[in-house]
Formats: sequence, C-alpha cells, structure tokens
Amino acid sequence: MANFDLMRRLARETGGKILLLVMDGLGGLPRTPDGPTELEAAHTPNLDRLAREGSSGLTIPVARGIAPGSGPAHLAMFGYDPLHYEIGRGVLEATGVGLEVNAGDVAVRGNFATIDENGVIIDRRAGRIPTEEGARRIELLRQIQIPGVQIDISVGKEYRFAMVLRGEGLSGAVSDTDPQQEGYPPLTATPTNPDKAAVYTAEIINRWLAEAAIILRDHLPANMVTLRGFDIDPALPKYADVYKLNAACVAVYPMYKGVARLVGMTTIQTGSNDTPQDEFNTVASIWDDHTFVFCHVKYTDSRGEDGDFDGKVAVIEQVDAALPTLMNLDPDVFIVTGDHSTPATYMAHTWHPVPTLLWAPKTHMPDRAQAFGERECIMGALGQFPAADLMPLALAHAKRLDKYGA
Repeated sequence: MANFDLMRRLARETGGKILLLVMDGLGGLPRTPDGPTELEAAHTPNLDRLAREGSSGLTIPVARGIAPGSGPAHLAMFGYDPLHYEIGRGVLEATGVGLEVNAGDVAVRGNFATIDENGVIIDRRAGRIPTEEGARRIELLRQIQIPGVQIDISVGKEYRFAMVLRGEGLSGAVSDTDPQQEGYPPLTATPTNPDKAAVYTAEIINRWLAEAAIILRDHLPANMVTLRGFDIDPALPKYADVYKLNAACVAVYPMYKGVARLVGMTTIQTGSNDTPQDEFNTVASIWDDHTFVFCHVKYTDSRGEDGDFDGKVAVIEQVDAALPTLMNLDPDVFIVTGDHSTPATYMAHTWHPVPTLLWAPKTHMPDRAQAFGERECIMGALGQFPAADLMPLALAHAKRLDKYGA
C-alpha cells in the first residue's frame, strides 16, 4: 500500500496523466457454478480490448474474507490503509452534499425508510424515492430544534441525506440506528463508550429521531429515518501533498464526492443526468485541467444490491458502450476496477476480490488475459494484491515516482 512518507519523497510534479474508473460493486458471482459472473456475461468489447492490451488482476479492498463498506473500500483504492484511516459514512455523505464538517462537529448519514403500523421497517430505502421527494421531507425535518446544538441537514441522492451536529461537548461515538435489515424496528442510538460526550450526543440523536417520527408518520413511503456512520473529520493527508497530483472527481452520489473531497480532490458538478455516457462526457470536459481523474459509476452496485443480475449486466454494457469517450482521451495510465464486489446472488457487499485492469501502453507488458472478467483476472500478471497498492502502481506507470535509494 502507499507509504505516504515514501510517496512524498519520491513523487514527481511531472509525468503522465492517470484515469481511474470505478464501477461500484463490480465483482460478482455466477448464478450456477459453471455459469458466468455479471462481468463475464456482459458484452464488453472495449473493456476486453483494454484487458488484452493491459495487465489484469484482482484487488483485495481491506483483507481476505472481509466485506468492506464503500468508505474504506474507496480509501484503499486511493492508497490509504483502511484499517488505519477509519471514516464514518456520515462524514463522507455530509462532505459529499456540501455540508461543512469542522473540528468538534459530528456528521451522520441518514436513510429515509418505510415502517409499518407496528414501527417495523419494511423497506430500508423507502422505495428509492426520487431525490425531489427526499428534499421535501428534509424541509420538514429542518423544523426540529434541539437546545444546545445546531443541526444542519441536506438531501443526498434519492432516499439518502446527511446531517451535521454543531455544539459543545459532542462525540462521534454513537451507534447506528439502522438495523441493516428489514423486519426490525429502527434501533435506539446508544453511546459506544462511556464518555459524557457520547452519552450526551446519543440523547440528542434520540430526541431528534422521536420528533422526526412524528413529523414523517403520514408521509409514506418515507415515513421514518435511520442513521448510521457517526463520525468527525479525520483530517486525511491530501493528494496534492502526498502524490503531487492535481486530482478531480466525477461522481453522481454524494458519498463518493465526499471521500474524494476529504483526500483533496476537486469535485466536479455533473448535472442531473447520470448515465455512464453523461459522466464520461464530464470527464472529457475537465481532462485537460487535471493530472488525475477519478470517475465513479454507481449503478453496478445498486443492481447487485437489488439482486438484479441482468440489470447489473446491462449497466456494465452501458459503461463499455460509452468507454471510447474515455479511451479517446489517451490517458497514460487507465485503471478500471471496482471498490468491492456486490454479487446479485448475495444482494450485498462481499469479500470476493475485485476484477482490475491496468492499461499503460508506454510502461507495461501485456499479460495473456483475453477478456475482462473474474476468471481471466485470476490468471493476470497483477495477481491478487491489496487495493491500496493501486496508487503506487499508477504513479510508477505514469513515470511519476523517482528511484528509491542510490
């Protein structure tokens, strides 16, 4: 993984340009033992070409056997040891929607959810309500006032929102209220350590949730909220300092903008359209102004979580069809990967290694992979390696690292 002290010493201001394309939840599994995965089933002539001309492998986001959340998985791809740099989902979401998270503030991510007459969650995502519906409910929730604390709240994408608490004596050591499965009521926020600040913050959250339940009770399908990922700003090392890169992020969902902003990337406004072609057009529009661009595609993960194998295949094919827009930019290093695996057969993030290809025609030797898929990547030249090694590999292939030692 990236040794930041070493990277600071070796990284150059000059060199090639790097493009990192992340298809969220890319890794998959076959529906039958001898069948194809979602990636293998997809018609992907452009990705297959890059695989034939490049080097392939499988990345391990956190550790073998560990299913990662999106936050640590992205940090790993950016070169940060996810076991050392822990960030709550709330900071990522809040930063992504443009809320300021300052010293002493506590951020948390929220989901609108549907509960039945017994208070049991029957849909954790409230039917994936449109963002406009979420925004209307946010306006209602802004009525809630808790003495001694300022609460800023903003809608995210669809059923998501973010909230920041400001005031004296707050703590991020508070448990999630999302049970992470349907058929259970929302959980009570509890302090995760006995500190006075954690106890106080949990009390504030439970008061806020009680008022939110009253305000939303008649607003089906989003008639309740759950909260998760309480945390404070982790003050991460920044890309410009560590890697000497002028980095940008093109993403639609706030959480991914948030993690990019926390590592010092410029987040680019993408507009209301979020197809792969729309995003790739945005990348092309800002390509000349940056030396590193991270582009994130969400819906591979969403379809996997929904158990929609064919839908995930379709998203991968949309990415491939739009890929010439990125290939025409002629990056010196082009990496295509996912942050983690989300097989449609599991309907959740899993621990399975993630297909990865590196295309850098000036600085690498192609392996024998003939297509981009899990089984081909198993045999690729990159082997299985920690995702946190991606950035040193990218910098090296872009001729952006000096020699180490005499």
